Amino acid sequence: MGDKSPKANQKKSNQKQSRATSADQQKKQALDAKAAATKKK
Repeated sequence: MGDKSPKANQKKSNQKQSRATSADQQKKQALDAKAAATKKK
C-alpha cells in the first residue's frame, strides 16, 4: 500500500464516498418502506 500518487488517492476517496452514499440510500429506503407500511394500516 505504498501508492501515494494523486490518482490512487482520488480513487480511494471516490470509493469511500460511493460507499457512504449507498449506505445513506439504504437507510432512506428503509425509512420509506416503514412509512409506507404504517400508512397502509
